[in-house]
Amino acid sequence: MIKNTLLAIATLILFSYHSFSQNKGIPFYIANAPFKMSEVKTPTFPDKKFDITSFGAKSKSGFLNTKAINSAIDACSSAGGGTVVIPKGVWLTGPIEMKSNVNLYASKDAEIDFTKDHTQYPMISNGSKGGKFVTQSPIYAFEAKNFAITGEGVFDGGGDSWREIKKSKCDKAQWEMLQKNGGVIANDGKIWWPSFEASRGDAYLKSLKSKTNLTAEDFIPARDFLRPYMVYFIGCQNILLEGVTLKNSPKFVFYPNKCTNLTMNKVNVYNDWAAQNGDGIDISACKNVIIYQCTVNAGDDGICMKSSGKTETPTSANLENIVIAECTVLRAHGGFVIGSNTDGGMNNIFVTNCMFNGSDIGVRVKSNTGVGGYVHNIFIQDIRMKDIAGEAFSFTTDYLNIESGKDKNAAMPTENDKVPEFTDFHCKNITCDGAVKAFLLSGLSQKKINHLYFENIAITSGSGFECKESEDIFLKNVNITTGDANPFKTNGCKGIHINE
Repeated sequence: MIKNTLLAIATLILFSYHSFSQNKGIPFYIANAPFKMSEVKTPTFPDKKFDITSFGAKSKSGFLNTKAINSAIDACSSAGGGTVVIPKGVWLTGPIEMKSNVNLYASKDAEIDFTKDHTQYPMISNGSKGGKFVTQSPIYAFEAKNFAITGEGVFDGGGDSWREIKKSKCDKAQWEMLQKNGGVIANDGKIWWPSFEASRGDAYLKSLKSKTNLTAEDFIPARDFLRPYMVYFIGCQNILLEGVTLKNSPKFVFYPNKCTNLTMNKVNVYNDWAAQNGDGIDISACKNVIIYQCTVNAGDDGICMKSSGKTETPTSANLENIVIAECTVLRAHGGFVIGSNTDGGMNNIFVTNCMFNGSDIGVRVKSNTGVGGYVHNIFIQDIRMKDIAGEAFSFTTDYLNIESGKDKNAAMPTENDKVPEFTDFHCKNITCDGAVKAFLLSGLSQKKINHLYFENIAITSGSGFECKESEDIFLKNVNITTGDANPFKTNGCKGIHINE
């Protein structure tokens, strides 16, 4: 198991290493961001160590180390902080809860496997007024401060026991093998579910809507459907992820929400291409974030920005001051992605010196009415793309996201007060060697996509520039090499400025 994991990850690291030779360092990118970016605070720890084996952990088949690992974390935090050491070996565990002042260190050749026994994952409150509960994540933290996950070890989220799989993402042999392993095929024959409970989860949740005073037990029948994020931090501060590998998640791999001062340094994120909703890195409503020299392979979006919640003013942002530098994204729905939920607003994002190789879309910006907000001051530069399966650049404010197992009509937007606005995007010094389409800009009549600046762009693609409901688009030294007989298509657009 470890050998197969390390072989896959080594390939990703090797590719990333050859993609970048600059290694300018985090301080350089913070100092050279095109907006004022303060230093991102990183955690510090006392020189005290807590080995999980001292708390009863055993690296042997079938032994569940949940209590031992969490006991070591509790003892470390209670003692004022330090490092919890996971030695080399394979360690089976249930959910791990991070605490303040703890550095969870996964040693080289350590693999932490999260159990596929779903009964080990309790239903916990999501903090909403409606009394909803969610499945606890394999790694979880709530309002913790000054903590880290470091080392060279591998964390395996056991996601293949949770995720449904679309038939369209399998060949015939893979589809037949899934059915031999059990599970349930949807009535339309298009989706394989790992359990009956997962296949019926959405219908069961609808039956709860008319009930009040719901408890955690009421949500247990939907546990398999409510797949957890693999690493989920809520309202935390001063966080460091460094060197580790995170793979095989039930849903998104890494999902910090409403966190401040977050550093990801040389983290490897891996989900299989067929992983449904298997996003790599999703930063949600966070501030002061640096993502540096990370490598991502994902079943959905690669490195994605999300933002929801109320804002102080219509132009303020719950997500801002983000730097993404020297990262590599391989297979994913998008290399760098914004959305679809942007109603919390976004401001000051800097993406630089990154490589997107083999993703469905290179730069993907998406939202829709009902989940849209003000997104501005976005800077994307010095990017290399290769073998993009769709568009090199895609900006859409009419995007509709329908998760498998959910009713299409229920997913249609119903609100018109949250209309997305994409403005002040600055993209320059970007090459793309192979894409189906160079540009797709698709806005809404009530709020056009506006003030996008593209400079020094070179794209080889099957088709060229397609634009609707957009205005004030500036193209300077943009070179599209295409065999398209009609490479420039517009509808409902004005103010498209072309220079050189």
